[in-house]
Amino acid sequence: MHESPAATKKPSRMKREYPESPLVGVGAVIVDYHREENRVLLIRRGTAPLLGEWSLPGGVLECGETLRDAVVVRYHYVLIDFLCRPVSGDLKAGSDAADVRWFMRDELPALNLANDANDVVLKGLARTMERRASSPG
Repeated sequence: MHESPAATKKPSRMKREYPESPLVGVGAVIVDYHREENRVLLIRRGTAPLLGEWSLPGGVLECGETLRDAVVVRYHYVLIDFLCRPVSGDLKAGSDAADVRWFMRDELPALNLANDANDVVLKGLARTMERRASSPG
């Protein structure tokens, strides 16, 4: 890894290390319809970056792994988020997460999610409501 030239020019900015080639991060916006309202699944980060913060489940795409496979399994970054729905199984935090749980929309402001994560969660909730409203039945 090497240090970004931009990080060394501006002393007010946090220094960052960047990989030699870009990494692709994938996230899952998992929305479930629960008691007449949508809820979203978030994880509490158990490792850096964002240790202890609530975030979307996801990870770095491994070489040879498809985007879909990466979402099913589990920074110069490309982030790709998928809108998902639960199919089956029990919640269990992965090895890099300290906790996992469902949150209703009105609980989100107290979590202080990163702006980009908050935006994608709100878009996922809205999109799910749109789909539900336009579905027959």
